[in-house]
Amino acid sequence: MSGTERDAGVPNAAERLHGVGQSIWLDSINRVMIASGTLARYVEELAVTGLTSNPTILGHAMTASHDYDVSLRRRIGEGVTDPQDLVYAVALEDLGAAASLFRPAWEETSGVDGYVSVEVPPDLAYDAPATAALARRLHDQAGFSNLLVKIPGTPQGLTAMEETVTAGIGVNVTLLFSDAQYLQTAEAYLRALERRRAAGRDLDVPSVASVFVSRWDKAADPLLPSHLHSTLGLAMAKKAYASYRNLLSGKRWANLAAAGARPQRLLWASTSAKDPGLPADHYVANLVAPGTVDTVPEKTLLAFADHGSFTGLLDADDAGAGAQVAAVAAEGVDVDALAESLQRQGAKTFSADWAALVEAVGAAVAGM
Repeated sequence: MSGTERDAGVPNAAERLHGVGQSIWLDSINRVMIASGTLARYVEELAVTGLTSNPTILGHAMTASHDYDVSLRRRIGEGVTDPQDLVYAVALEDLGAAASLFRPAWEETSGVDGYVSVEVPPDLAYDAPATAALARRLHDQAGFSNLLVKIPGTPQGLTAMEETVTAGIGVNVTLLFSDAQYLQTAEAYLRALERRRAAGRDLDVPSVASVFVSRWDKAADPLLPSHLHSTLGLAMAKKAYASYRNLLSGKRWANLAAAGARPQRLLWASTSAKDPGLPADHYVANLVAPGTVDTVPEKTLLAFADHGSFTGLLDADDAGAGAQVAAVAAEGVDVDALAESLQRQGAKTFSADWAALVEAVGAAVAGM
């Protein structure tokens, strides 16, 4: 970001993105970012209005330095000894500090924006009762309103999500890849709201559906001719957006909205460019849509704010995206099977990262 631009009062690209109605959430958190004022600066200068975390992010933050040793010792002194419990206790300290920075956005938007997310252990992705129970526990333990609990969008995860939303707890459904997976998520959310309406409860329960983008291209590009490289991720995202817009134009949603419900916002995840030949903001610049969220890594955010641009908004007509997907399928790529594979791989990777984090914290505690 150029200081000259700031002095001249010219909005940077991140601010312009916010200006058209898309929220920017940071896909990163660590104690130094909070203590140094860096996150506060991103809120002030780059229009960041939320934040997400996952096991990989938490692992990098907690094991890369000794920044968390004091907190770990304090929690141990309070009687918290289980490594997983220690991870959550310390992570929620950082997330609570971040939530305070986003509280003004949460209040100004009446709870539409301004959230932080914490993820249930990914090894529970296929255990609905355990996921729902831990989601409730994390929500209660956090003690702040602008929290979303991240639950993987596996079939069992969606069962847990429905129960969690029915209980009035906000959810970030993660590891979605296709429009079919998105629609299954939306269906579970609608059922939860309808259950609350039938019980006479309010329908103001926040949720986002996180559709992963760049992982498509990382997986598919080696199987495709060069002219189709870096096309599948955007095409699948555009199909999900068309499904999202179509759902919001339907009678079923209109009835819920009239009763006080607000949309489960579509969120773009995995928006960093994995191909070094692509501009850093390739996915961010091509997925601009009012009412959605883009969660971006710190490096991508800074690159976009400094020299990024976008020329238009997403079209709710997915005909072009459908043709692009068909061209990929014609090369022998089974897109539906790949979506399922990417979801399984994502859950497996996060599970491994979580296990490594818990093991590292346990080892650190043993040495204290």
